[in-house]
Parts: sequence; C-alpha cells; structure tokens
Amino acid sequence: MLDKLKKIKDRFDQVSEELVQPETVSDMKLYAKLNKEYKDLQKVVERYLAYKTMLEGIDEAKEILEEEKDSELREMAKMELDELQEGIPVIEEELKMLLIPKDPNDSKNAIFEIRAGAGGDEAAIFAGDLLRLYQRFCEKKRWKLSITDFVDGTAGGFSKIVANIQGEDAYGMLKYEAGVHRVQRVPATESQGRIHTSVASVAVLPEMDDIEIELNMSDIRRDEFCSSGPGGQSVNTTYSAIRLTHLPTGIIVQCQDEKSKLKNYDKALKELKSRLYAIEVKKQQEEVGAERKSMVGSGSRSDKIRTYNYPQGRVTDHRINYSVYNLPTVMDGEIQEFIDRLRIADNLERMENSGLA
Repeated sequence: MLDKLKKIKDRFDQVSEELVQPETVSDMKLYAKLNKEYKDLQKVVERYLAYKTMLEGIDEAKEILEEEKDSELREMAKMELDELQEGIPVIEEELKMLLIPKDPNDSKNAIFEIRAGAGGDEAAIFAGDLLRLYQRFCEKKRWKLSITDFVDGTAGGFSKIVANIQGEDAYGMLKYEAGVHRVQRVPATESQGRIHTSVASVAVLPEMDDIEIELNMSDIRRDEFCSSGPGGQSVNTTYSAIRLTHLPTGIIVQCQDEKSKLKNYDKALKELKSRLYAIEVKKQQEEVGAERKSMVGSGSRSDKIRTYNYPQGRVTDHRINYSVYNLPTVMDGEIQEFIDRLRIADNLERMENSGLA
C-alpha cells in the first residue's frame, strides 16, 4: 500500500506543477481535467502524509524506549506509542477506502428518470409517489430538483417524468436508486380490496459538461413547442419548450420547465449528452465482458432492486437483503440508510476486486 501511496504523491506533485503552467491555464479543457484530478488526489495525499507522520512518530517513540533511561520521558514515549498504534488501523482503513477505484462521475449532478411499468394506472400513481419521495430526499440534502419533462398518468401520477438534480455528490448517491421499484398494496382504483403488485423503473445518469462530450450539431434536429402543465399563460402559449432529436441514434429529449427557450435548450442538450454518454459506457462494459458485474452498482433498468409492501409496512432492498418496517418514513424521503448500506457493500466489493481487502 505504501508503494501505491508514494506513486499517488508523486503524481499529485506533478499535477500541481502542470496546473500553473501557461499552456495549461490557456487550455480550458486540460485545466478542468487536471484540476479535478488534483482535488481527487489531494484527499488521498493528505491522509497519506498524516499516516506517514504517525509511522515516523511510532519509530521515534520506540527509539526513546530503547535508549532513554529517564522514567518520565519513557512514560511519555509509551503513552504516545500506544496512542499512535491505536490510530494506525483506523487511518489504514481510511486509506484503503480512498484507494478503491472510484467512479469519476460520482461528484456530478444527476439526470433522473422515473417510468411507470407493469400495473396500469396504479404504476403511474406509484411513479408519482416515488417522485415525491425523491423530492423530499433532495429537500433534506438541500439539493435542487427541477422537472424538465413529464407525461401525466390517466388516473394520476406520471407515466414518465424526467428531472435534473443539482447537488454535491448527487449522482454518486442516487445511482444506487437505479432499477425496478416494486409496490404491493391495494390501489385506490381497486373496488374489491385486493392487493396488487405494480412497478416503476428509475434511471439515473451523470450530467455531462460541455467539455466532456463533443456533439456534431448537424446531427441534432431542434423542434420548439408550447409547454404543458403549470406555469401560467406565458409558459403554455409560447413556443418555449424544446425537443432535441439525435438523428444517428434516434434519441429524443425535451425540456419544458423554464420560461426561457435558451434555458430549456441548455437543459435538453445536457440530458442528450448524458444519454449518449450512457450508451458509450454500456458499449465499453460489454466489450470488457470478463469484468464481474457489481452487485449494487450496476443500475440496470431491468434489475428489481426494492419492494415497498404497504400491508406489512415493509421496505426491502433485494441487493443487500435489508428490510425496514417504517414504510411511511421511507416514502417521506428517508432513504439515506439504504444508500449508506449500498455504498458500503459496493465499496467492499470494489476493495476485493482491487486487491485491497
């Protein structure tokens, strides 16, 4: 581990020097890339230097105990040695976690999509319930959630809803919510009181910056239309909503939440870039087929990840076989415990794959 940490420190010093070079400052793309690498490496280097200082302190304390005759100095050295040795396992675990290969997109904002699946009207109502869950979660995190596109359900809720979520580590946390969410309850539309099972799928994409994805604008068709839903006359009667079609792939995105045509265009373009990026990542993962699929980090829309059982008041995450019996609290946005447990499981798996365990 020390050899790996030493290499990281050398790379950190190299990046520090490159950041202040005139050719780097004049190249925005290169500067942004190096600055992000600097910040990522800085966290590891700070703990490495603290670890190094502790190891040096242990050597010094041992040397005093071997050579010093003064009982008071020996007692002080013994106390310091005990304290440092007690702290070593803690900082070593921290360093192991920091050395786990990280998803470079974790710190990005997120594009969030919920779609009603099997279950008819009840699935659309459940999709609306999930939206409220994530709205409450974002409020607790002080993140900004803005709905960019939606299709209403015929009996309430939504058949599809797309949102942009801005906040620190938004994608890094919400990526664990990607997959199929299943609800078991008596629908409001059920007259016989029978329990139905319905599903809604969640997709989470990292929001791509302009400097990360290059698009040929001639491949994009732009359409303008009137927004629907709340927003007043100025929203519903002017052509401020934007629809972008990527002709080579057929991907269509649209944004209608802003009154400004330019703002809607900017949001739609970011979502399009995020969806194209996700396609490229999927291709790369398929090419590296030998790599074991992560249990909790795959985020496939086809994976059943969680069940919300209303009669029992139970929520179960199937990836980690973890259940809680406080469904109303979970539906009010209290999902941090699930995310924390999933992140720990994911990190342990990454640690094993990287040989750090």
